[in-house]
Amino acid sequence: MKEMKKMKKIKEISDIKNAKDVKDVKDAKDVKVTKVEVPKKKTDWLKKLVAEPGKKHEVKNFKTDYTGGFKKKESQALLAANIEKLAQLQDKFYAYDKYSLLIVVQAMDAAGKDGTIKHVMSGINPQGCQVFSFKQPSREELDHSYLWRIVKNMPERGRIGIFNRSHYEDVLVSRVHPEYILNSQLPNINSLNDINEKFWENRYRQINDFERSWVENGTIILKFFLNVSQEEQEKRLSERLNNPDKIWKLSESDLKERAYWKDYMSAFSDMLSNTSTEYAPWHVIPADNKWFMRYAVGSIITDTMEKLPISYPKISEEERKKLAENLVI
Repeated sequence: MKEMKKMKKIKEISDIKNAKDVKDVKDAKDVKVTKVEVPKKKTDWLKKLVAEPGKKHEVKNFKTDYTGGFKKKESQALLAANIEKLAQLQDKFYAYDKYSLLIVVQAMDAAGKDGTIKHVMSGINPQGCQVFSFKQPSREELDHSYLWRIVKNMPERGRIGIFNRSHYEDVLVSRVHPEYILNSQLPNINSLNDINEKFWENRYRQINDFERSWVENGTIILKFFLNVSQEEQEKRLSERLNNPDKIWKLSESDLKERAYWKDYMSAFSDMLSNTSTEYAPWHVIPADNKWFMRYAVGSIITDTMEKLPISYPKISEEERKKLAENLVI
């Protein structure tokens, strides 16, 4: 009975022009797409979201409300198509077993990290995907390099790993609050005066070297900065405050960090300038419109996986015959 109700919600869309006529669609997964094509005039929008490697960037130069000329219903239909496609690609990716995919998501509070992961990856087989959230480090983690806990949770070959916050916390939160660095008991770092520009230059280099090593060994790294405006963040935090079902997401520390908005924007700008590389560039995703943010992230992941030279493993006729023989008891 539940399946029948679910089927009634599914709407067949044969052309993108029909997508804008779809009604009562609450989630992208409610739309089944048989054929959806992106108009040629909109094919260059993805390039605008990349923080070009080797250049100096400032967050304020990236629009938070950019939508690439897409409409909401249109993006929902295209996201639904990507979800179906991603499910098929993941199956082949898992079977091929030579690459791994790391998806890094960084953002200010209430930008939509959890919701984006939930929607974009809704068609993924959980057996081939793992999500990790890196928050305040434990005592054990502090007694190791800041990259130690990251290495432990890198995805194996054939798997997709998602970092909801990541090693970049150590050049974002720690950049805004350098006193946190002192907890790591690093040699030659005895006071805040020792945490200078050279220290941060070294840390950016370490992160770039770390990511390069993984890329050269078969890990594809996709990095997303969900760029939300201060006004939109305030609106979403206010909604959480007044919603009994969402207030649990709100903490006093979230609100206190808003006072450091300019410092965080400066830290994000330095992050983009110093760690957007040819092998692991940053994608700056406009986050004021959740529907476009989800579609943009889904498109980049799908496009990346489509370009990989992956296929299902093949066996020889002799191996197939042996399997057939063993099938008979």
